[in-house]
Amino acid sequence: MSESTTVPTLNCTQCSGELHPDEGQIFLTCPFCNSTVFLDKSKVVFHWYLSPTLDASKAQSALARWMAGNQTVKDLDKKAHIEGHTFEYFPLWYFKHTTPDGKEEIIIQPAAATSVSELRNLNLPAGDLKKYNPSLDSEAYPPNVPLDAALGWLSDEKDVSKTEIAESAIVHVPLFTFKYNFKGRIYTSVVEAATGRVLANIFPEKAEAPYQMVAGIAAVPFLCLATFPVIGSLGGGEGAFTGLAFCTVLGIPAAAILIAVAAWVAAKV
Repeated sequence: MSESTTVPTLNCTQCSGELHPDEGQIFLTCPFCNSTVFLDKSKVVFHWYLSPTLDASKAQSALARWMAGNQTVKDLDKKAHIEGHTFEYFPLWYFKHTTPDGKEEIIIQPAAATSVSELRNLNLPAGDLKKYNPSLDSEAYPPNVPLDAALGWLSDEKDVSKTEIAESAIVHVPLFTFKYNFKGRIYTSVVEAATGRVLANIFPEKAEAPYQMVAGIAAVPFLCLATFPVIGSLGGGEGAFTGLAFCTVLGIPAAAILIAVAAWVAAKV
């Protein structure tokens, strides 16, 4: 990759062959080594994609499993209504650099505007990346976050300078975006179609207050029971033993009751 202050010369990142893109062209296949590249102004980076393993039906099943998980409100998978879905190959900036302790690290940054910031947490192993196929153009969302902007984010948020970047690339990942209605509100969740991972920034979460209430209720009787051995010890060793026995006798049924209450709350929330 090279850059000139007058007429820029674009060179393939793989073989250094000179590239001559048409006006407005951003995706290009090198005529010398057949590498696929992305053109960002006068910069050239590799261009990859992830192949989907899920179709729309399987992606919706993955979403349903996530809805039935521990993060979301009870029975979200049954009570939510899927409004529709879309599919696209979404662009991500893929940066590879070496950390101070010598480990290789991959950093992901969305290459287009999105409300799902969780995309930064995707795992994109290099072995799963494939050379971009131009036949995907109709489903590929074009990048609109310039490389310089992404590198600026790396410097500000990750304290990684551009000189530390060993490889930069654009990776198009297959995403199913689902819209669903829950209690009159529309939510968005994304299913990454290569692994089935579900990503969402805002979703109907389990309420924490009922669990905090159960924890508070449980703390009161056990703190009271814990005072019996302490009070008994004031009268000598035999008193401590009596207090401990009394604490145990009362603690067992109290624990059973509190466990039942916690199970009831978990079933309702």
